[in-house]
Amino acid sequence: MSELQSDNLTLKESFGQVDLIYKTALILSSWFGIGLIPKMPGTVATLAAIPISIVMNHLGLFFGGLLLAISMIAAFWSSGVTERLLGRDDPSEVVIDEVVGFLLTIYLLPVSWLSITLGFMMFRFFDILKPFPIKRLERVGGGTGVVLDDLVAGIYAALSINIVFVFL
Repeated sequence: MSELQSDNLTLKESFGQVDLIYKTALILSSWFGIGLIPKMPGTVATLAAIPISIVMNHLGLFFGGLLLAISMIAAFWSSGVTERLLGRDDPSEVVIDEVVGFLLTIYLLPVSWLSITLGFMMFRFFDILKPFPIKRLERVGGGTGVVLDDLVAGIYAALSINIVFVFL
């Protein structure tokens, strides 16, 4: 199977039936298999993004931003491909959106245990609660809808953390 299908397959079933480019999308969208974890895969994927966020910060503004942009492009592409392969909207196995949402949260913050902890908590809070307009963004559909809501949750989290830092 080298063409996209919507057979409502599991990610594992799809993986065995597709060619390399689709395997790449499945691996990325599940963030190297983290999306297959049965309990709280989004939270685990966010935790897995912490080392990347530290590296991104140490790369500096330009190269860190470039890494973030490449990650976002990979997220939009792989989420969309995986959605079509599995035949489901916003499959729970897709967790790359949590990774890029958290990376966006941390991007311009100074790296410290406080910023990472607040970033993690605030990002998960907004990602789960989905205040306006985050919930609406899911309706966009495709990989765009899967990722956009997490990016806006990341923006909300970053703004909230900056407000907290004003008072510290």
